[in-house]
Amino acid sequence: MDKLTSLRAFVKVVELGSFSEAGRQLRLSRSAISKYVGELEQSLGVQLLNRTTRHAAPTENGQAYFERALGVLADLDAADQAVAQAQATPRGLLRVNAPMSFGTLRLGPAVADFMADYPELQIHLVLSDDQLDPTQGGFDVTLRIADLESSSLIARKIVGIDRAICASPDYLAGHGEPTTPAELRKHALLTYGFLLTGNQWKLTGKDGDHWIQPAWNLCANNAEVLCDAAVKGRGVALLPTFIAGRALRDGRLRSFLSDYKAPPLTLYAIYPPTRHLAVKVRLFIDFLVARFAGVPEWDAPS
Repeated sequence: MDKLTSLRAFVKVVELGSFSEAGRQLRLSRSAISKYVGELEQSLGVQLLNRTTRHAAPTENGQAYFERALGVLADLDAADQAVAQAQATPRGLLRVNAPMSFGTLRLGPAVADFMADYPELQIHLVLSDDQLDPTQGGFDVTLRIADLESSSLIARKIVGIDRAICASPDYLAGHGEPTTPAELRKHALLTYGFLLTGNQWKLTGKDGDHWIQPAWNLCANNAEVLCDAAVKGRGVALLPTFIAGRALRDGRLRSFLSDYKAPPLTLYAIYPPTRHLAVKVRLFIDFLVARFAGVPEWDAPS
């Protein structure tokens, strides 16, 4: 027996005094209403309604049961409304993990704007370049710049991230500007050494793929450090444009070898698979997708 539907059918019959009218309001046939009420009476072992051809009225037991059923259904409707309101106005704690440089340079302002839209949310943001386990870390959303391995987690693309081969104008003036990938081997290279490809740079042009093993002067696990070193003329760096974009626009860095591209990176939002995605998670991810849609702000011309 569908107890909830039977309760609603019984209450509606008592309120309207008619099986037919109750059926019309609940969009059920008269026979279906009668069946639900009959099953309810059978499960309780008492008669709830006195029936005539045109009218139905509660018995003494039926009246007492009706009054309690009204309270049960009112409480259930209130619970439904509370959940619906929580869905419409997310609140509580949202735990987010993100890469350090992207977090400080690009995500911070976005999170501040998201907070303005949803002031009842608390956001716990953890910035780290360590590959923290999204599940064991207790994060609702993990942002990761990577080629993702297969897992049970769900990943949604937020934005593509280009990379630029660049150096300071002073460095290029003193050491010459490379015109082919092979010439990079003669230069001081500043490299991010914690990619899946190790220290190797892969550059692709019309003449195919080129793999450069840098004889590096500086290897770091933070690209902002590499960008600072490049700006100060310490060598050539392969940098994400969300880090190097400002220096490229204001002339402190200059990109070259424009006919060759490094594989683009991708920022993903990763979260555990659930049947019903929490509204705070969905809203946050949708916000980031909209925020970084089209040409990212760091690649836009000044």
